[in-house]
Parts: sequence; structure tokens; C-alpha cells
Amino acid sequence: MMRAGAGLTSIPTEVLRRLLRRVHGDELDFPLTADVLACMGMQDRSEALLGTLRGLSQAGVRAVLVAVIAERAGR
Repeated sequence: MMRAGAGLTSIPTEVLRRLLRRVHGDELDFPLTADVLACMGMQDRSEALLGTLRGLSQAGVRAVLVAVIAERAGR
């Protein structure tokens, strides 16, 4: 179970990059669902991902992923 307020901290950066590539490629339906993530092989990460990304549009998901990846790269 994901701890409250953890956001995307439990998701490896490479997984976020993989998801972002699919977002940029217009390969996903929005808002994201557990089924969409399972089709990508990310069912084990769906709770954490949807805890942050659920209900967001494609532009919203893209913005969050870009910001998190950029923040991590700046460390």
C-alpha cells in the first residue's frame, strides 16, 4: 500500500519516462485508468500512478511527468 502524500516517489524515473513517451506518442486514452496502465505492463504501479494522475487530461499528465522527471534530473 502506498503511503499518503507519497506522490510519485515510489515510481522509478525510467518508468515515468516510459509513460511520458507513450503520452507524447498519443498512444493512451485519458483519463488514465488501471486498465490502461495494465495494458502497458504497469499494473504493479497503478495505485501510485493513479493516486497522482487520476482524472487528469493528456496535457495534465504530460505536465506532471515532465515536472517530476526534470526535478529528479536536477538533483
